[in-house]
Amino acid sequence: MTRYDVFCKVIETGSFTRAADVLGYSQSAVSQTVQALENELGAALLVRTKGGVRLTADGESFLPYIRAVCGAGQALDEKRREMQGLENSVIRIGTFTSVSRNLLPPLMQQFKALYPGAHFVLQQGEYTGIARWVQEGAVDFGFVSPEAVSGLALAPLYRDEMLAVLPPKHPLAAKSRVTLRELAAEPFILLDEGKMSVVKNAFAGAGLAPHIEYEVYDDYSILAMVRQGLGISILYRLVLAGFGEGVALRPVAEPLERTVALAWKSWDTLPLAARRFAEFIKARAPGIAQQLKER
Repeated sequence: MTRYDVFCKVIETGSFTRAADVLGYSQSAVSQTVQALENELGAALLVRTKGGVRLTADGESFLPYIRAVCGAGQALDEKRREMQGLENSVIRIGTFTSVSRNLLPPLMQQFKALYPGAHFVLQQGEYTGIARWVQEGAVDFGFVSPEAVSGLALAPLYRDEMLAVLPPKHPLAAKSRVTLRELAAEPFILLDEGKMSVVKNAFAGAGLAPHIEYEVYDDYSILAMVRQGLGISILYRLVLAGFGEGVALRPVAEPLERTVALAWKSWDTLPLAARRFAEFIKARAPGIAQQLKER
């Protein structure tokens, strides 16, 4: 306790002895603390009487200010305890489909079991947009591909491979794996990943120009389009976890994958709730991602 708290307790109890008993201090410690406060303020604050203590004229003048300091300290302590429990905290996250659909729900559920007062705001986008939101402070942190961002702190979480997505009766579905050349010759539905497209880069690296019929931002819209026979596609395994019904999934001969990382601007200035959830994600996301891959 501060010397202000001790002084207020002496006034509240009316005696050094009773204040010492309540605080669990020795009477001499309480007396020395009050004397230190008097030295600090340059004034005698209390007078001992047979019945206990009474305020001096200076003590009467200082008392409202001392009580204000004590009240502010108590309010600060209450706020600290509230923040430790993350009461009424809002965690703002930039994310994309496979993370918001499959990875974040179990993480948020587990985190809220520990901190029921935490709330989440998810902002859906693609890598470069999410990185911009983090830089601008629109979100606390975001999920990104490290190759698509710069100037941010990164914590790699897991790698996510891509699979060919075909209508079940498509001729390529009869093969155990397919090549980029085979896929490039078919009507293709391209996942829009912004400036950094794993699929586009893979085709370009192989010297191929795919027959792109559609470029679609939402992975699950692509799945619906493939089911309707509008084309074929390549999507991430974690997007497909639990949602592969009605399509044929085949490995691609030339491996395509991305690293998924957590990105933030400054760890020291992250709000407490966001920092704690980011630590939670770093510890648990790799295991959850592995479980999803094994479905």
